[in-house]
Amino acid sequence: MNVENLERLLQEALETEKGGVRVYETALRCASNEELREEWERYLEQTKKHVDVVARLLSRLDFEEGSETPGVRIVRMKAEALIGAMTTAIEEGDRDAAQLVAAECVVDAETKDHQNWELIGAAARQTEGDASEALREAYEAVEDEEDEHLYHTMGWCRELWIQSLGMKAVLPPPEERKHVKTAIAAARAKASRGRMTRPRGGRRRGRRVRSAA
Repeated sequence: MNVENLERLLQEALETEKGGVRVYETALRCASNEELREEWERYLEQTKKHVDVVARLLSRLDFEEGSETPGVRIVRMKAEALIGAMTTAIEEGDRDAAQLVAAECVVDAETKDHQNWELIGAAARQTEGDASEALREAYEAVEDEEDEHLYHTMGWCRELWIQSLGMKAVLPPPEERKHVKTAIAAARAKASRGRMTRPRGGRRRGRRVRSAA
């Protein structure tokens, strides 16, 4: 295990979570769908707890919290760019468009966040002793929530776009209805949306079978 790069990962993970708090605070200013607003409010509170989880992890591994590395600065810049995009969308005055921009920004932020935690989990499996235990405990405390943040918001983003195009959307999205927490489950939920948009009593059009005359 490259200890220097492990510390680099954890410092970036801490900054990602701090930026995530600000991203969700801004996204909530854009949310007009009440169910989405409630979901993001919950994700905001969870992300605040994730900041504490990473800070404790750095301490347990004897890494100094808040090192100002180039990677940390870049992560902060990316969060500021997402916040700037949402703020601009709000100022444009179209609430539906601003909500969609916010969903895209949350997906962008959570993609980095989700990868951080996948890497932390991988590091836990490759280390031993107290370090492995600390990494594993942090990973297990957060991973399920991070999966939900990413896959559910990806579903919201897709369905809000579909709605904006004048097509029938599934809101809340199938990912939320099915409580998905894995990429495979998210793919299955997405595939199921066709059944959810089909009119009741409608039948799937299949191949016509010729009678044997």
